[in-house]
Amino acid sequence: MADGGVVDIAVVQFSPGTDTVANLTTLREEVRAAAALGAQVVIAPEYSMFSVLHLDERAIPAAEPLTGPFVSGLRGIAAEFGVHLVAGVIETPGGDRPADRVYNTLVAASPDAEFAAVYRKVHLYDAFASRESDVVLSGPLDQSPTFTVNGVVFGMQTCFDLRFPEGIRRIAAAGAHVLLLPAQWIPGPGKVDQWTTLLRARAIENTIYVAAADQAAPRGSGASMVIAPTGAILGELGDQPGIATARIDLEHLHEVRTTNPSLSLRRFTISSE
Repeated sequence: MADGGVVDIAVVQFSPGTDTVANLTTLREEVRAAAALGAQVVIAPEYSMFSVLHLDERAIPAAEPLTGPFVSGLRGIAAEFGVHLVAGVIETPGGDRPADRVYNTLVAASPDAEFAAVYRKVHLYDAFASRESDVVLSGPLDQSPTFTVNGVVFGMQTCFDLRFPEGIRRIAAAGAHVLLLPAQWIPGPGKVDQWTTLLRARAIENTIYVAAADQAAPRGSGASMVIAPTGAILGELGDQPGIATARIDLEHLHEVRTTNPSLSLRRFTISSE
């Protein structure tokens, strides 16, 4: 175990498909490899459970409750390798919510196989000729998706949320030291440049670490990376499956925030509409 205020993390990049059992098997191998590299927190992509290039009604029968076999499998993997594991799943909404919609959900599983945090995506991908809202329900605005490992506070957002700085600023203002961002960043002209620019901007403007796990090609753009609160890239991948590791160090974060106290100097607050 690392000293207090220091956590080793890994972003794993793979290409999930429509077979949820195969996806879980692949993810287990990725987590095994990341844990062998010393990672205490492992971040997997959005839609690690079930993925197509453009989400449609095929997601409905694939969805499961958080008590279902895929999430139970995630919790088991976290316990097996002694890590916190964050991955994107398709969740049945339950209750009186529409039966023809799902939640795009992040689950953070702890080493004791419990739920460390759950986040349901707020900003849906109704852009670039896609309509995520045709299938997905937007998550509530009052979520506080954070968990703590060794004194380091991790916050969570998903993919398209990256384009809305208010949500990430809210997480940073609430005390997060690291933003975890699973994604399926759909390929297209200029998309990787937008992805890397926005990731570094979110790190710099909030003086936080950013760890982004994208899907590999062909359904994702790749370019998973970990970014320091200065905007420096600590680890990155191309468009093929792989693992990037980095160390989160609160002492370094304190040094950055002392030099650039932009969070404490801000003049505006964020409120939900």
